[in-house]
Amino acid sequence: MIEMHPDNYQSQLDDKAARQRETFKKFSPPELEVFDSPPENYRLRAEFRVWHDGDDLDYIMFDQETKQKIKIDYFLPGSKLINEIMPILIEEVKKSKLLRFKLFQVDFLSTLSGELLVSLLYHRQLSDEWIAETTALKAKLSERFNISIIGRAKKQKVVLDREFVVEELTVAGKKLKYKQVENSFTQPNGIVNQKMLEWSLDVTKNCSGDLLELYCGNGNFSIALAPNFEKVLATEISKSSVQSAQYNIAENGLDNLTILRLSAEEFTIAINGEREFNRLKAAKVDLSTFNCNTIVVDPPRAGLDAETIKMVQGYDNIVYISCSPETLSDNLESLSQTHNIERFALFDQFPYTHHVESGVYLTKK
Repeated sequence: MIEMHPDNYQSQLDDKAARQRETFKKFSPPELEVFDSPPENYRLRAEFRVWHDGDDLDYIMFDQETKQKIKIDYFLPGSKLINEIMPILIEEVKKSKLLRFKLFQVDFLSTLSGELLVSLLYHRQLSDEWIAETTALKAKLSERFNISIIGRAKKQKVVLDREFVVEELTVAGKKLKYKQVENSFTQPNGIVNQKMLEWSLDVTKNCSGDLLELYCGNGNFSIALAPNFEKVLATEISKSSVQSAQYNIAENGLDNLTILRLSAEEFTIAINGEREFNRLKAAKVDLSTFNCNTIVVDPPRAGLDAETIKMVQGYDNIVYISCSPETLSDNLESLSQTHNIERFALFDQFPYTHHVESGVYLTKK
């Protein structure tokens, strides 16, 4: 099990920064900018298995090495909101044979703005009686929390109120709203996400023309960066994320941001004129009307594929957000042939772990 000691937070961050400098020294980057995290209560999402022992119920996690069960009474990385509701929720569930029967997992999604979404996962189908009891539970918890509850079972999903929360982030003094849907990707560390967005806004402040973002998710970066550009074009393959992004565009009053449901690979094919996509026609988007000089990529752990790298190299400015130093290093082998690294950052999204979130800003040679 990962040991977490807030008193040693700075030391572990210094070690990460040292490893990051060593990994990328072959590219001769500028001085590493290091953005820290709160040492505790930084994680806005958490998932716990539920252990039944007679009439008792406990949240547990499994040690990844020993596979032993570890009872969780307080989860140091979890937000204050998650830690506040955990004991209250489990005590209420324990009182009801119906609510506790074959419950095996509880997922929490919280926000900096004070909203909570709780998912109860079962190894059985959920009845009308379950819905009635859970509705009563939600009403009781709502006296203290801004909460929504979802029930899940095999091929069944019951949404009592809504299946999302609305986060509010402060970026460079501006309030931005983001719809975050259950089971969809969102940045887990809200405070560090704000720092990532502010860094990205700063590095692109002198860019001209339009912006393209690949892997845009719910519009996390595109919405924050839109004021720096005339127009923004963003792509994402997940339907739920695209729907959230459209909601977020409206909520933030943006009129210069267009979201397309295309993968990075599909967009590369479309922009190269190799194939027409009905989704582009339906959206009435003409790619030739965009003058994108800057591109933002926040790819999955596997990094950018060879064809996407070639496409990305055609842009004057590149903002590369990475969750894997290894694949980032591999991609920079190609990108550094055509671009210079102007800014280099480490964002400590996941304290006390080996995981590192990186930011690289490159300009064309």
